[in-house]
Amino acid sequence: MSLTVEQTKERNQALIKEVLDVYPDKTAKRRAKHLGTFEEGKSDCGVKSNVKSIPGVMTIRGCAYAGSKGVVWGPIKDMIHISHGPVGCGQYSWASRRNYYIGTTGIDTFVTMQFTSDFQEKDIVFGGDKKLEKIIDEIQDLFPLNHGITVQSECPIGLIGDDIEAVSKKKSKEYDGKTIVPVRCEGFRGVSQSLGHHIANDSIRDWVFDKAGDKHPEFKSTPYDVAIIGDYNIGGDAWSSRILLEEMGLRVIAQWSGDGSLAELENTPKAKLNVLHCYRSMNYISRHLEEKYGVPWVEYNFFGPTKIAESLRTIASYFDDKIKEGAERVIAKYQPLMQAVIDKYRPRLEGKKVMLFVGGLRPRHVIGAYEDLGMEIVGTGYEFGHNDDYQRTTHYVKDGTLIYDDVTGYEFEKFVEAIQPDLVGSGIKEKYVFQKMGVPFRQMHSWDYSGPYHGYDGFAIFARDMDMAINNPVWGLTKTPWKKAV
Repeated sequence: MSLTVEQTKERNQALIKEVLDVYPDKTAKRRAKHLGTFEEGKSDCGVKSNVKSIPGVMTIRGCAYAGSKGVVWGPIKDMIHISHGPVGCGQYSWASRRNYYIGTTGIDTFVTMQFTSDFQEKDIVFGGDKKLEKIIDEIQDLFPLNHGITVQSECPIGLIGDDIEAVSKKKSKEYDGKTIVPVRCEGFRGVSQSLGHHIANDSIRDWVFDKAGDKHPEFKSTPYDVAIIGDYNIGGDAWSSRILLEEMGLRVIAQWSGDGSLAELENTPKAKLNVLHCYRSMNYISRHLEEKYGVPWVEYNFFGPTKIAESLRTIASYFDDKIKEGAERVIAKYQPLMQAVIDKYRPRLEGKKVMLFVGGLRPRHVIGAYEDLGMEIVGTGYEFGHNDDYQRTTHYVKDGTLIYDDVTGYEFEKFVEAIQPDLVGSGIKEKYVFQKMGVPFRQMHSWDYSGPYHGYDGFAIFARDMDMAINNPVWGLTKTPWKKAV
């Protein structure tokens, strides 16, 4: 029997109290601020965010290095990104995201290669500046077609005081003004990977935009130039989005950082509009481009046909009737195809409950796609969201939805056990926990080795994957450990 909104709120409040009761008083008081139930009509979700995680509670967050190297800079395909520090961070970040790209690996593209300074004890004692200089020289010898280098600093670099800025300037001058970007993204900075996004954005501002000048005089502007910002091309997402923008008559002059290049970064200030997908990771640079270069920006959501249509019309509103007519033409073209997808999968997914816990924009943006399939979001939250993320979430969630910020492993398991959703969408660290609990799961950071999920093409794949997860017969053959006969 389904609960009323008031019954749902009462259950959620009782559940929050139950999970908080296991903590010491001080910890419970702090965690209580991060857990709540959305109240219709409020301008935020009523939870506190973007503060330090409590030691010992098993946070699922990453660090500033992960935000810079793993998210923003790493997918820039024709640059080499050095993980400056011990090998572990570089190894962990190596090819862990499915940032698809076009090019020849090791020749003109380097996304799936790992470059590390492999710090040892002597480097901690004597410093790594000389080692960094040698690595840059070796990179130039071995990979002469690279278009630039970034130095992604790990924790020890900030602790021992290596001057990566001086090395970058010296080597840039030595190699005829080559773009070499020092990125102060030591993992201990900030409270999560979110600060790493901000630091990476600032390094693009300071070391790319401010030094680019007119490096591409051959570039010819048109009235319909746009840049896709904050799409990391997970499983080909940026490609399926770009198709729609180009079909409606726009010219995509840059997409970053997924399948992006240094030249595209440098040309972005020449766009007429920046279309922003991941607000959390790229709103900083979008605001800078508007303030300094006068390029407006707009958020878009290409998850599910309802939000795709809304976003295409919003983007078109910045242009003339040619583009507005193009948007309507694209929507009309794909509507029958999307309806066929809905007709196939909605009867199998109608009424299924979903709980989400992801990073970036996914805790809100994917809600529309689930609702297009008749599914209901009963809980959602961000790993590293800020207050403005939760404000934006109010436009997506329904009254009574359980909200959890930086949810701990214990809390998430108890919420799932009590609410018993039909599907959990979260990250790789949570996947096997919930599958062992007998709960269908989709990895919503990198689409569980599937995708794309963006755009009309992506929605068909998204619907298939959700059906495949929930209606897989394996769930009838397994029981959770506590339900097995002794």
